[in-house]
Amino acid sequence: MWTMWGDFDRSFALIDELRRRMDSAFDDVGSGRAVSRGIPRVNLFDDGESFVLEADLPGFDPGALEITANQSTLTLSGERKATVPEGYAVHRQERGATRFSRSFSFPCRIDPEKVNARLTDGTLCLTIGKAPEAKPRRITVAAAEPSIKPV
Repeated sequence: MWTMWGDFDRSFALIDELRRRMDSAFDDVGSGRAVSRGIPRVNLFDDGESFVLEADLPGFDPGALEITANQSTLTLSGERKATVPEGYAVHRQERGATRFSRSFSFPCRIDPEKVNARLTDGTLCLTIGKAPEAKPRRITVAAAEPSIKPV
């Protein structure tokens, strides 16, 4: 009989631990500490000549984004502040302030001078040019003259 009560108490302890972990996860997201969870979500493509990175950044001002590039790494960071229009009081705020920073490593060198950024409808599109030595090079094969000449 005592064993049943012990099992029952352990079940409540596990449920309580699960509740604490869920609360912690939601607190992290609500406080803007969601950097390690892959925010913003991105797509990264390679078209041979350059890389294309698309990032979901709804509500971000282009001036609040910072992009830095060096040899084979690009870092994207930004901050969205919670703003309340003048003369209004906050009734409910589910989209709070957030800050993020993500770095992307590329398999080859990139050219920092050939990075173009465009923010359209909450989607940031970066075109990242590859360094000249990293671009694929087409090699043509020249036809050689036959070594045996017909008689």
